[in-house]
Amino acid sequence: MASSVTSSRPYHIIVFGASGFTGQYVVEEVARCASEAGGGAPLRWAVAGRSGARLEGALRRAADTLSMPELGTDIACIVADVSSEESLALMCQQGVVVLNCVGPCEYHSQAMERGVYVVGSCGFDSIPADLGVLYTQRQLKGTLTAVESFLTISTGAEGGGGHDATWQSAVYGFADSGALRKLRRQMGIKPLPVVGPKLKTSKEINQYSIPFMGSDPSVVKRTQRFLLEEEQRSPIQYSAYVGVGGWFSVAKLMCGGLLFWFMVKFSLGRKLLTTFPSFFSFGMFTKEGPSLKQMEDTSFCMTFFGEGYSEGKDPSQGRPDTKICTQVIGADPGYVATPAAMVQAAITVLSELHSLPKRLVCLSVCLSVCLLRYLTNSTFHYMKEI
Repeated sequence: MASSVTSSRPYHIIVFGASGFTGQYVVEEVARCASEAGGGAPLRWAVAGRSGARLEGALRRAADTLSMPELGTDIACIVADVSSEESLALMCQQGVVVLNCVGPCEYHSQAMERGVYVVGSCGFDSIPADLGVLYTQRQLKGTLTAVESFLTISTGAEGGGGHDATWQSAVYGFADSGALRKLRRQMGIKPLPVVGPKLKTSKEINQYSIPFMGSDPSVVKRTQRFLLEEEQRSPIQYSAYVGVGGWFSVAKLMCGGLLFWFMVKFSLGRKLLTTFPSFFSFGMFTKEGPSLKQMEDTSFCMTFFGEGYSEGKDPSQGRPDTKICTQVIGADPGYVATPAAMVQAAITVLSELHSLPKRLVCLSVCLSVCLLRYLTNSTFHYMKEI
C-alpha cells in the first residue's frame, strides 16, 4: 500500500454504514480483497455504524458467507452516527479511506480546504460509464467525438429486484433535481463545446430504449470538462440510454414513470412512495431486497457506440469517418458490481496516492488506467468489439 497505517490512523479502509443492505456486500468485498492481497503490508480495515450490535451481526454474516470465521474477532467495530459530528470525526481520524455507504454529505468546499479526496459516484453509477468512455477513447485510433451507451440488464427465472434504500435514493434524488439544476446555473457552468456533428438518438440496439435517468451523463460530462480545461483534450459528446424491451414494458414504464414524477414533487407523495416501495414500483423494490439467487442470476451489459475522425483528420471538417464499439460486462449492478467498484476505487486510491494532485479533481481521470486494471481483474470486463 502506498499509504501506511499509523498508530493514530490504524486502518487503510473503514466501511461506514456496514450494517445496511448494500454495506453488507461492501464488507464482504473488502474481506475478499483483503484475503486475496499479495505480498507486502496487509490491508487493515474496520467497520463503522450507529449500532455496535448490528455491526457485529454484519461481520458474522460475512464470516458465514465467506467461510472466514476470523472476521468475527479480528475486525474492529467503530460506533459512529451522522447526527454526531464528534463521532464522525473520531471515525475518520482512524482511517486513510472511508467507504461511505450512508450519505448524503455536503463536502466540496470543506474537502478542498482540508486536502481531502472525495470520490463520488464510484458504484454502478457511474464507474462503468465514465471509465467505459475513457476506455473507448483509448481504443480508437484518431479523435473520438461522440459516444452513446446502451445499458441492458439480464435476470434469471426469478427475475430481478432492488432494495428499499435504492428506491429511497431515487425518490429523493428526483425530488431534488430542480435544486441541482438551480445550483449548476448559479455556478455558471457553461455547456461543453460540440466537436463533430451533434449527437442524435441512435437505433443501434434491437429493443426500445429510453434516456438513462441516473448520474452517468453528469459524471461523464464532468470528466470531459476536466480533460478539456486541464489537458486541452477534445471533449466527447455523450448520451446514455437503457433498454426497456418491448411494447408491454414501455407501456408499464410510462404509466409508472408518470405517476412517480408526479408524486415525488409533493411531500405526501414522497411519503407514500417510501412507505410502500413494492406497490409503487410494481414489485421491483422491496424492504427485503433481492434474494441471493436473484443477484447471482442478474448481470448487466453496457455497450458503447462511438464515432470520430481517423488520425490526421480535422474534426472541424467533414463528417466522422470511423466508428468503434466497446462493451463493459458485469454482475448484478446494484449489489455485486457496486460494492466491487467502490472497494476497487478505494484500493486504487491507497495504491496511487503518490500520483494524485494536491486538490479535489476528477479522480476517475487521474486513476483511470490503474482502476481499469483493478476492475478488469475483479468483477468487470472491458472489451473492444470488432
